[in-house]
Amino acid sequence: KIGRNAATADQSPVPGAFESERIKNPFVIPGIKKLNIDPQLNAEYTFDTFIEGECNKLARSAGKAIAAKPGGTAFNPLFIYGDVGLGKTHLAQAIGSSVISQFKDKQVLYVTSERFTNQVIQAIKNNGVNDFMNFYHMIDVLIVDDIQFLANRPKTQEIFFNIFNQLHQGGKQLILTSDRPPKDLKDVNDRLISRFKWGLSADLTTPDYDTRLAIFDRKMVFEGVELPNDVIEYVCYHIRNNVRELEGVLVSLVAQSTLNKREIDIILAKEVIAQFISQVSKEITVVNIKLLVADYFNLPVEKLHSKTRKRAIVLARQLSMYLAKNFTNSSLKAIGSEFGNRDHSTVIYSVKAVQDMMDTDLVFKDTVADLEKQVQLNLVS
Repeated sequence: KIGRNAATADQSPVPGAFESERIKNPFVIPGIKKLNIDPQLNAEYTFDTFIEGECNKLARSAGKAIAAKPGGTAFNPLFIYGDVGLGKTHLAQAIGSSVISQFKDKQVLYVTSERFTNQVIQAIKNNGVNDFMNFYHMIDVLIVDDIQFLANRPKTQEIFFNIFNQLHQGGKQLILTSDRPPKDLKDVNDRLISRFKWGLSADLTTPDYDTRLAIFDRKMVFEGVELPNDVIEYVCYHIRNNVRELEGVLVSLVAQSTLNKREIDIILAKEVIAQFISQVSKEITVVNIKLLVADYFNLPVEKLHSKTRKRAIVLARQLSMYLAKNFTNSSLKAIGSEFGNRDHSTVIYSVKAVQDMMDTDLVFKDTVADLEKQVQLNLVS
């Protein structure tokens, strides 16, 4: 009798043993059986297609570390923030794709906060909140995009708080993206914000000129097109703040060329770019040149006004003065006043210093030629 009871006990389901089969998957359409969880990742968003630059170096390095050891680094959660179109979604999904390629047993899931909220609403309507949370507890790497949209949704925040805690305590990895850092999130529960700060917050900033060139080159390869160098440089100089706009300009150029049988040249590039930015500069000013040089050397423009004697900044300032003298109608006094109220003699000295260095340093001479080309591109009408 005792033996028969023991056998019966052995045959009874162990709690949680087949839990993954019982839990409803909110990503599956009712009536359609799905054995594996679809990670909801875009196959194009990988580390190979994500261009590294100073604008994203920290976030990308952290992402690579997480992909190699999900849940096993100090970067949990990884909170990636930055303006629209800088690559937050691309990087977050690249981490997920890399995890899948290295760890076949890991469950990775990407979801936008809007979709997550809609799933919460459905779970509440269907009396299935516990099943919903249990499903998310099975995820090994959870990527939530645009977390700021959880604002003013207390019930969704409460459920996400539970999921966050369960995953974090279980050594699972969380990756969150937002258009602002945790401290600037509005109408989000303080205890959630506190948890967002547990790991690493890494920002994506606007890409510098060289990074924009690399991004544009990569997109051309992907689209299978080639453009003249002057067009590439013109586009990458004028489209500064948004990677998506860079990609959009390329698509528009190709479409205009194909549909209207037009050659892709500077004139067409200018027409297309005018659709993306409000104004393309036609007149070069000292201010334009300062912005160009600061962008070229990846310096804050304010550094050109400073009293510092650091060689890199002094050289950038001298180059700016040299270009201002050659490409604007401003007087030496007016040029000097644009650089921290320096006098005209400083401008004269700077121009001569640049000329002398060009005579003895071929690499520097190439740099000056490159900058002059950038200025000339800005003059195209």
